[in-house]
Amino acid sequence: MKVKKNIYLCLIIIITLVYLVLLTILYCSESADDTALIRTFGDAFWYSLVTLTTVGYGDLTPVTPLGHAVGIVFLLLSAGIMVTLLGAVVSFVTSEGLPFLMLSMQKHKNWYYFADCEAESNTLAANIYKEDPDALVIYGEKRNSQSEALGFPCIYISASPDKIVAKKKNTGTKCKVFLMKENDIGVNSRAINLHKLPVDVYARTTNGQDKLSGNINFFHSYECCARQYWRSKPLCRHENTIVLIGFGNYGHSILERAILTNIISIEQHVAYHIFGNSEEFLAIHCHLDRLFSMDKESQTEDSLVFHNESWAENHLVLEHADRIIICDDDEQKGWSIFWTLNKYYKLAGRIDLRSSRKVPGISYFGSNEDIYTSQQIIRTDLNRAAITINEIFRKSVSYPTLSWNELDDLHRQSKIAAADHLLMKTRILLEDETITELTAPVLKNAYDRYCLAKHSETTREMYRKIDHMRWLRFYIFYNWSYGPVRNDALRQHPMLCQYEELLPEQKKERDAAWELMGNISVELG
Repeated sequence: MKVKKNIYLCLIIIITLVYLVLLTILYCSESADDTALIRTFGDAFWYSLVTLTTVGYGDLTPVTPLGHAVGIVFLLLSAGIMVTLLGAVVSFVTSEGLPFLMLSMQKHKNWYYFADCEAESNTLAANIYKEDPDALVIYGEKRNSQSEALGFPCIYISASPDKIVAKKKNTGTKCKVFLMKENDIGVNSRAINLHKLPVDVYARTTNGQDKLSGNINFFHSYECCARQYWRSKPLCRHENTIVLIGFGNYGHSILERAILTNIISIEQHVAYHIFGNSEEFLAIHCHLDRLFSMDKESQTEDSLVFHNESWAENHLVLEHADRIIICDDDEQKGWSIFWTLNKYYKLAGRIDLRSSRKVPGISYFGSNEDIYTSQQIIRTDLNRAAITINEIFRKSVSYPTLSWNELDDLHRQSKIAAADHLLMKTRILLEDETITELTAPVLKNAYDRYCLAKHSETTREMYRKIDHMRWLRFYIFYNWSYGPVRNDALRQHPMLCQYEELLPEQKKERDAAWELMGNISVELG
């Protein structure tokens, strides 16, 4: 690179010297002739400029033979210069020059860089632009000529994130980088050294880890789908039998979110019937029998019934189900199951079908528009709620606890699970099962109701039991067990016991997740 720069510098110096020599020759030859129009060095420069640019005003012309010779040289050079200039302009427009110039002019905007321009990236970019009118969407590859034009302004530039960030020059907010292909961060050359750049990175993965380093965050499309499903279609009190058909990546995530968030009463007894290969799931989550009735419906606790046989053989279970969730990883297979159920089975409950596209007249979930949103991927509100829960918890206990930045991934997930349950808490407090979104007025009403109700010791105990049940489920799901002293290495905790066995101070800790509603309502308001 340094050798190239030296060569270019030498060429520029040589060309400049040749040009000055030609001007000097023209000036000397013309100024010696009394009839010449070119009398000064400035006249010679003006003549060369007009000739080289092919303008040709004709106000100055050489009259001497040597002047004519120099003029001929300028005329011949003018064609080459124009071709070179035209080529430079075309190259600037068709290469990275123009996009980089446009970037430099928009440094004050919020930059969102996508490593590819596939369907998932386009969907997220469109949702971001709707939410952030000051967004600048940047694609790190050139647009395919066959692809449709997008409905929002964007820049296509085949450049790595470090080159993009260099143009930002730390102006305004941090650039956000998205790697939307599964596990792309391990194979995409543009992901190299992202942890060193002043950016926030969001990488799609199939692994369970939530963070890699300080600025790299992972998200899971299956988890996003499951979270969106239970938020848009929460469990209701009258539902006691839930059927899951398909137990791949989507089925695992939907059941996981159900286990962690579907707690609405201390007396509930929801039976989940799961059709699909559950061998790996049960091997990983080996302590679920401590909180659930396994493979047998119970009237006193929630049940997990895993079926080895085909769903098609279980007419009785399907007919009595309050809802059937079709979540096979193969979307076409899911559609086939949906039509078969509607055609041949007598069903009392609803059918929810996973579909990557919106389908009018059908209870669907998991469309790209619903999954790939900033709230799902960046999770600003959810993380803020989780951080607030942690701060409230730290203030409510007498012993030292860790700040959000000091927590490991597991304990961050614990706080996020508590924030996820916020919708269910709101529905419980307001006794309103039509609520599917958390707004400032809704949260304020719920918090006011909580403040009134908590003066009753019986009611407060019930709320604490509900949150303790949620907390137990999280740690049991991640294979923790009871231990007299907390030991993270052995995954043991002294509070992994029935609520009645807790100390008064430990029971009080369960208030933090309920108190959160007051803080969040203020922030949203």
